[in-house]
Amino acid sequence: MQELVPLFHLAFPVRDLEEARRFYAGLLGCETGRESERWIDFNFFGHQLVAHLAPPESGLATNTVDSKAVPVRHFGVILEWLQWEALAAKLRAADVAFDIEPGIRFQGQVGEQATLFFRDPSGNALEFKAFRNRAQIFARDR
Repeated sequence: MQELVPLFHLAFPVRDLEEARRFYAGLLGCETGRESERWIDFNFFGHQLVAHLAPPESGLATNTVDSKAVPVRHFGVILEWLQWEALAAKLRAADVAFDIEPGIRFQGQVGEQATLFFRDPSGNALEFKAFRNRAQIFARDR
């Protein structure tokens, strides 16, 4: 019997629910689930993401990683390589402003990965990545 992989649930603040709907359902293609006047469930690549209407929160702190300012508070998903390339092209075509442009880290090394960062309309940072070899997602040595 195949073991089920747990799904994650993440609740996060947004400034406007309809703006969040346009971004997550419209741009990213996430199906919507249950909702109220204060929150919306999204199917975020098979995981439950819940946008809650809330006052703005600070999310601007960064750490330097590979000479880039990576937002400390961020979330995202690990895609298959071709899915990541298609998403990067879609975001570029939509003129999304990237915090960190699409690129490859650790090229030719253990843990080689494609990554990009951008923000939703409420300022929440998202990272989408893909690993050349998914078996190396948790590799410790490069």
